[in-house]
Amino acid sequence: MIFNIFANAVNFEASDIHLTVNSPVIYRINGKLHSVSSELLTPEKLQEYATVLLEKTGYKGDLDEFTERDFSFELPGVNRFRVNVFKQRGYFSISARIIPNIIPKWRTLGLPDTILEFTKLKKGLVLVTGPTGSGKSTTLAALLDIINTNNPCHIITLEDPIEFIHKNKKAIVNQREIGKDTKSFNEGLRAAMRQDPDVILVGEMRDFDTIQTAITAAETGHLVFVTLHTVSAAKTIDRIIDVFPGSQQNQIRTQLAETLQGVVAQQLLPTLDGRRIVAVEVLKVNTAVQNLIRENKTYQLNSVIETGSKLGMISMEQSLKNLRYRGIISEETFNEYLEVSR
Repeated sequence: MIFNIFANAVNFEASDIHLTVNSPVIYRINGKLHSVSSELLTPEKLQEYATVLLEKTGYKGDLDEFTERDFSFELPGVNRFRVNVFKQRGYFSISARIIPNIIPKWRTLGLPDTILEFTKLKKGLVLVTGPTGSGKSTTLAALLDIINTNNPCHIITLEDPIEFIHKNKKAIVNQREIGKDTKSFNEGLRAAMRQDPDVILVGEMRDFDTIQTAITAAETGHLVFVTLHTVSAAKTIDRIIDVFPGSQQNQIRTQLAETLQGVVAQQLLPTLDGRRIVAVEVLKVNTAVQNLIRENKTYQLNSVIETGSKLGMISMEQSLKNLRYRGIISEETFNEYLEVSR
């Protein structure tokens, strides 16, 4: 039964599945939640579903002491899913994200080709940012696929959990899952430095140590892609620096100015026809950007982005205005997401 729920979500073209006690089965479709049955899920049914899913992860612990677990799995012939099983008020709940079986081609994502220049870099730090569900994983998967297709190199990914599966093309791709193949992002990243990588993907920079190690990896001749949950280039840089104690922030500004190559900040917006479309901000690091980072003047980055269109930079405001001008989003959506990005 639980696998039928997952398979039906794919048929509905849902992005997410939510199963919780005293609620019907709920799918997120085009960004909105929809009930797809009238039957309410019971505690017994949720525990049955959770048990079936946890068996796929090899979980053998006491269900009474269980709290939460992240993992991914594949329904053969259907799709891959990223799943979180957790407890709320003592009952099981399940949230799942549908992951396409095939890595999307770049041209289908609606993203500007200026971002593709990051795939040609040999070293440095590239940040792909946005709120949860904004398509960061999809963007990164497409970028890595382009590198894999065109560049004979060694790619290591650190993911929690693994989402898109990359098959070796011109590159060798080793995908490591946190909690299964390595203990943490930081330990996996430190180990990656000894595994002769050319390109490293860090699924998320969550702490001081991981950020420091990622910057060091970029400094020592590796191309490092990282995701963060921020909504603009300026806020992304501020977030990284603010993680460090005040006594270290000047040093980190200098390191970041030298290693950062670009920031892609994206959001998924509702369209007038009920679908969703991506709006994106692109910062490319040049001498002016490096100076602003060193001098703690990130508040001026928006001006640099707005005047840097010839270099391939795009501000979130420009992206939103373009979508509004083309009649794809409403004035209300434009104002709402413009405010969020500031």
